[in-house]
Amino acid sequence: MVMGKNSRGEGRKSSRYCSIVSSIAVFVVFCFAGIWIVMSSIVQMPNLLDSVIQLSDLVNEGNHIVSENGSQQFKVNLGDLLKESMRGDSQTSKSQSASHPENLNDKKRIENVSDDTAEANQQEVVRDSFSEKHDLEKGSENTIEENYQIGKVKPRTEKKESGRNLNSEFVETETLDHQINNDELRGLAQALDEKKSDKSLNDYILGTMMDGVIEEDKINKLLPSKTKESTSESNMEIQEHSQVSEGVSITNQYETLNEGRKGHENLSTEAVESQYENESQKFSISINRGKYDWKLCKTSAGSEYIPCLDNVQAIKKLRSIRHYEHRERHCLDEASTCLVPLPEGYRIPIKWPKSRDMILYNNAPHTKLVEFKGHQNWVKVMGEYLTFPGGGTQFKHGAINYIEFIQKSLPNIAWGKRSRVVLDVGCGVASFGGYLLEKNVLTMSFAPKDRHEAQVQFALERGIPATLGVMGTKRLPFPSSVFDLVHCARCRVPWHIEGGKLLLELNRVLRPGGYFVWSATPVYRKDPENVGIWKDMSEITKSMCWDLVVIGEDKLNGVAAAIYRKPTDNECYNRRPKNEPQMCNEFDDPNKAWNVSLQDCMHKVPVGPSERGSIWPERWPLRLEKPPYWLDSQAGVYGRAASVEFTADYKHWKNVFYHSYLNGIGINWSSVRNVMDMRAVYGGFAAALKNLRVWVMNVVPIDSPDTLALIYERGLFGIYHDWCESFNTYPRSYDILHADFLFSNLKGRCNLVAVIAEVDRILRPKGYLIMRDNVETIGEIENIAKSLNWDIRFMYSKGGEGLLCVQKTFWRPTKVEPILSALV
Repeated sequence: MVMGKNSRGEGRKSSRYCSIVSSIAVFVVFCFAGIWIVMSSIVQMPNLLDSVIQLSDLVNEGNHIVSENGSQQFKVNLGDLLKESMRGDSQTSKSQSASHPENLNDKKRIENVSDDTAEANQQEVVRDSFSEKHDLEKGSENTIEENYQIGKVKPRTEKKESGRNLNSEFVETETLDHQINNDELRGLAQALDEKKSDKSLNDYILGTMMDGVIEEDKINKLLPSKTKESTSESNMEIQEHSQVSEGVSITNQYETLNEGRKGHENLSTEAVESQYENESQKFSISINRGKYDWKLCKTSAGSEYIPCLDNVQAIKKLRSIRHYEHRERHCLDEASTCLVPLPEGYRIPIKWPKSRDMILYNNAPHTKLVEFKGHQNWVKVMGEYLTFPGGGTQFKHGAINYIEFIQKSLPNIAWGKRSRVVLDVGCGVASFGGYLLEKNVLTMSFAPKDRHEAQVQFALERGIPATLGVMGTKRLPFPSSVFDLVHCARCRVPWHIEGGKLLLELNRVLRPGGYFVWSATPVYRKDPENVGIWKDMSEITKSMCWDLVVIGEDKLNGVAAAIYRKPTDNECYNRRPKNEPQMCNEFDDPNKAWNVSLQDCMHKVPVGPSERGSIWPERWPLRLEKPPYWLDSQAGVYGRAASVEFTADYKHWKNVFYHSYLNGIGINWSSVRNVMDMRAVYGGFAAALKNLRVWVMNVVPIDSPDTLALIYERGLFGIYHDWCESFNTYPRSYDILHADFLFSNLKGRCNLVAVIAEVDRILRPKGYLIMRDNVETIGEIENIAKSLNWDIRFMYSKGGEGLLCVQKTFWRPTKVEPILSALV
């Protein structure tokens, strides 16, 4: 019984204890409830819960992420993320308090950004451009203006999980070959909470884009720090805008991933991952480096090898070099796939405009011109630099005074207004064209690769437009009647021989009413040889119906220039007592210029109201944007009226450039000067760059519609070329090559690897290749680019088409391939 009593007494004690504990628990619960009610007015719980959902989803997906090389990128610590989420909510509360509607300006700014975000998010301009171009080419029922509408996007209508795509996509995207650590991830989660938005990070950044201009400070807050640091480490020359460019490149990659996920938001994490991997595999071919065995070209030309101009074996077999046949193109039967070595000590070139006056000696290590032309102020050596005082054979006191002298001699030349596109024959180091840029004049400077070694290379290194060419046995690779003015300053071309055959070629490319400025010793010296040449030239030009407008005297330089004018009608031709030179056959197309032999005849001047050349183009810059009068009677490339396509093409490329290329694909445009459009159509890409300090060489491939004359009519310039062969330029000439659906067109008849080897030759280290093409071709080029150790700056695909931006590096292979045809 004692045991029983004792037992019952302990039971009553326990009951009282539980009662007390229960009372305390209830009290604590009510306390917490009261605290929760008070705090709910300050901290919005849904945001906290959303953040927890976002971050938990991120963890679930993050554990499955694998980088390109197959290694796991990272695993997320849930505890750290939840703590960071709590901290982010606290900061969100402060941010909300700070952005109270009392500050109306801030409120309006935020609303504007939000509106812009809603528009930009649904249809990124990068993606729009593909569908626009597809619609244009297939000739849809919509008008061409509708196909190219800028900014006409539908607002987002579907409801998204708050922030889910942001987190999963940010983890899945490789950030320019750098892994993202936990601190960076937490920073992005914090930035998300601060913005208090249900849109993705990509939506927010795109919302700050106003015609391609990005609010840099906002983007930098969201950029991973390692991305910024890697930019400055990888290229000390590319500093000013790389952080912004890389940031947008990253976010556009998120948009790319997001595109493949629309309509799949209810799928499980594993299903979404599988969907992404399948889409990714379609676009990105896994690299097989063994497929490409890159070797260095071993040639007598070394680091300045130009395959079609350095074919020593073909040159040795020439029967004659009287007409400069040895300076013309002699391409290999099979295009080379080797890579040109870099000169020892090569560095990233000096930026424009400083480069106009000086370049790095190691980038073009030649001194013969210093010896031959130093007294004429062509070029001088100053330590590790080559300097260019601006002189020339006929203007040793500087090109500026010489240019002004020409204008004063004939004011109607009107540099930069009436005379916009100029051809400079035998250009030397192109100082004439370089200083004409100040007058808004675009000069196609050309000279052969001859004993004046590296003169065109110097020009290109300076950032001045130039190409290699010669007045020989073939037509110049330009259309007829396109240059407003042709200039020859003691260019060493024998215009007077063989009935003026070479002068007739100038007549072909000179616009009716255009001027030929001839500054040479026969104009002002009175010794027997020069007097004889002047007499021959006078007879030839008279028979060609050229008017000698004026002979101007440049007292400062002690020279003179004769200025001739091509006729604007055919009356003089019809009145000539002799048909010499004869008129060309009506079946001879004056615009056919690729690999066509010179003709000793003249074409009639176009006079019809709808014929190109019968009326002088509009003055610059109106001619850039206004369709020319003769375009109304022409059919366009895509099947519509050419004038309509012209306008639409210009709008299209402005849209693409300012909303995508400028800040969206990882290019630092402050480091860009020399640009080439490898497949220009209407010249819209070049026109879109008009406000940048760049020049664009527009290339019209020989198997594409011939639109080069129209490009000149706009006040731009370009050249014909066959991309199965090497281009007439020195290695490392261009900062950017742009290829719009070029490579897929070449695959049927060219070795694509050889074409990319040529791209590598032309492109400077740290230069960019931007290509738009079908997904299959994009994948092939990506594969080749990776084998060259190029950096993939941006990739995007939609609807079977894609955009790829790659950056060349300083990498060179160690193996060597002797090119027997280029060895002396």
